[in-house]
Amino acid sequence: QVQLVESGGGSVQPGGSLRLSCATSGFTFDEYAIGWFRQAPGKEREGVSCISPNYGSTYYADSVKGRFTISRDNAKNTVYLQMNSLKPEDTAVYYCATQGNQCGPAMERYEYDYWGQGTQVTVSS
Repeated sequence: QVQLVESGGGSVQPGGSLRLSCATSGFTFDEYAIGWFRQAPGKEREGVSCISPNYGSTYYADSVKGRFTISRDNAKNTVYLQMNSLKPEDTAVYYCATQGNQCGPAMERYEYDYWGQGTQVTVSS
């Protein structure tokens, strides 16, 4: 029943921008936090950003602070991740996922219940 579908990935040069979208259905969207994770080849999936229900608290990994902005549109059941000043180390598959509480000071995979299929982001010259 629960579905999350990421889109907006692609290939960009360093310094470029992308906006990822996470379109959701099958649950009460405004009662759930939504997180963005990413996984690069050979690395564990890591938390990137989280936004709490009802436009509450947010979380950003240190590596993306000042460059990425998370937002949500409850009317559209959609979460966005605006990514600016992209670096090669941002290259990864990006996933969105649901979490049934407020965003905390860290992101752990076990806190997230449902996941999208991922969208590839590649940053290279």
